[in-house]
Amino acid sequence: MTKVVVFANQKGGVGKTTSAVYLGAYVAERGKKVLLIDFDPQSNLSSSVGADTERAGIYEVITGAAELGSAIQRTSVENLHVVPASINLTGATVELVDHSEREFFLKRALEDLDSGYDFAFVDCPPSLGILTLNGLVAASRVLIPLQCEYFALEGLTLLLKTISRVQQRLNPGLEIGGIIFTMYDQRTRLANEVVQEVTSYFKNRVFRTIIPRNVRLSEAPSYSKPINQYDRSCLGARSYEKLADEVLSHV
Repeated sequence: MTKVVVFANQKGGVGKTTSAVYLGAYVAERGKKVLLIDFDPQSNLSSSVGADTERAGIYEVITGAAELGSAIQRTSVENLHVVPASINLTGATVELVDHSEREFFLKRALEDLDSGYDFAFVDCPPSLGILTLNGLVAASRVLIPLQCEYFALEGLTLLLKTISRVQQRLNPGLEIGGIIFTMYDQRTRLANEVVQEVTSYFKNRVFRTIIPRNVRLSEAPSYSKPINQYDRSCLGARSYEKLADEVLSHV
């Protein structure tokens, strides 16, 4: 059975899309079949792997205009496929509001997922709106990328409250798969304080591998390549490779 893992954080610029793509690429390298699902109208995940956003994507799937299988595209990484997003997905935030079971559209769409996939990695938008709720309802695990800065802690509290509500009312099987520290700069005291504070509170829910600030990680998407194909020797790539092994052992 395919494990659906959602990457969520209502704060933008925390490495959410980066983590979904790069973890997906390294997990695929380990021989697992991974489907990336871009559930963000900005479609940054889609462009990061060179997907064709002019073709049918996740918006067409959840609205019934296309079958899930027809929206899946291959990427340059073996075993790594993608369902792209486009600006059309913005309309879904309005169109779904009046439906009585508006939080379940993605879950129903993924019921048609080929059982040959080991994982589906869902990248949600930086908000706690209807699209992110759909992602949380469809998933069995949520991974939370957390930037090592003060305001990230405030956002984390709100996200955890939302996850708790989803667990109580919509998806009791949802579990927090782990918190991923991103954009870590060991030279700053604040970054170290954030890591210590979050780790002391969440303990084994925090992944040991920390993703550092690394310019190569931010360059790779502009070449439509995951970091393992762009520069697998850089510190950021080696960190995500190590994190992928940790995610596989826990998730």
